[in-house]
Amino acid sequence: MLKRILTALVLTASCALASAVSAQEPVKVGMVLEMSGPFADIGRQILDGARAYMKANGDMVAGRKIELIVKDTTGAAPDVAKRQAQQLIANDKVDFLAGFGLTPNALAAAPLATEGKTPMVVMNAATSIITTKSPYIARVSFTLPQITAPIAGWAIRNGVKEVYTLVSDYGPGIDAETTFKKTFEAAGGKIVGDVRVPLRNPDFSPFLQRIKDARPEAVFIFLPAGEQPVAFMKGFNERGLDKAGIRLIATGDVTEDGMIEAMGDTPLGVVTSHHYSVAHDSVQNKAFLKAFAALDNTHRPNFMAVGGWDGMAAIYEVVRRLNGKIDGDKAMEVLKGLKLDSPRGPVTIDADTRDAIQTIYIRRVQKVNGKLYNIEFEQVPNFKDPGK
Repeated sequence: MLKRILTALVLTASCALASAVSAQEPVKVGMVLEMSGPFADIGRQILDGARAYMKANGDMVAGRKIELIVKDTTGAAPDVAKRQAQQLIANDKVDFLAGFGLTPNALAAAPLATEGKTPMVVMNAATSIITTKSPYIARVSFTLPQITAPIAGWAIRNGVKEVYTLVSDYGPGIDAETTFKKTFEAAGGKIVGDVRVPLRNPDFSPFLQRIKDARPEAVFIFLPAGEQPVAFMKGFNERGLDKAGIRLIATGDVTEDGMIEAMGDTPLGVVTSHHYSVAHDSVQNKAFLKAFAALDNTHRPNFMAVGGWDGMAAIYEVVRRLNGKIDGDKAMEVLKGLKLDSPRGPVTIDADTRDAIQTIYIRRVQKVNGKLYNIEFEQVPNFKDPGK
């Protein structure tokens, strides 16, 4: 009898010890990001946004420490992203996949999220179909159709009838082109020409000359945020498209806050539609900017940093509601319909599509105190991807 009691006590103590050890294990978040190469600014912004959230809110949730494990895809490299996602799930035993600045990388990881029943929080990649590729994906950022339709409507309302389109030749660019054409033509506008430029190292010179020769009232463009919009703006100015009376309208990627000052005064007056501007006036945005600055950053945050911030807010809420016991299916149930008090404004993750419902802003580039900002002057509240 005494032996049985002692055995039971040992088993109870062992279980308690195992439980305590489990409670102390970190919640691992595998960040698949573009940290080097031509799209390195994307990864840097997302990661800094995530770290800023953790600095502002602490790294303990429901008794568990939050740990980021960062992998560098080196750019748009789906094979690399797939391998890294597999390693994070199989070797590192991550509780979440997150990050994903570019669509090809997100699409490559999607089947692995399904196979591993691992919640995957997309913090930027914006091709519409991404969330359809796995029931374990939730996106806190935006889709290209969602931010493109409002600028097409604005153009029509403001007397623009003929537009030439230029987009980057991959998923988001094709989404932007398709949505702009559909919305613009349905309202009576005319597309007088279109071109898709290579994703890697495009030379804009011949395309800009073609646009100038076509003499449209405006050119609509989508390019991935970073170095390419800077090069485009330089060429737009040097080839005199602005002097030829051709207006420039775009999605907000083109005048994103982190790179806009590298463009000189060329973007002044450019009108874009997007879901975030560093100039957005709210208590939540002020808190975000303060936390971002506390990382000793010398660069401005942009919409990708907000994606990192909001992605971590979503992950923290999942951990909190599940009391630290992470289960893929239960995590997805928390994410569906989740409301975030974001620096950009209120955001809801649509329970059906797992995409963000949010306000889209029409902005104009203006100089404030000697610096360029995207100043919001119109908004479309509670807007979702028009194709969903």
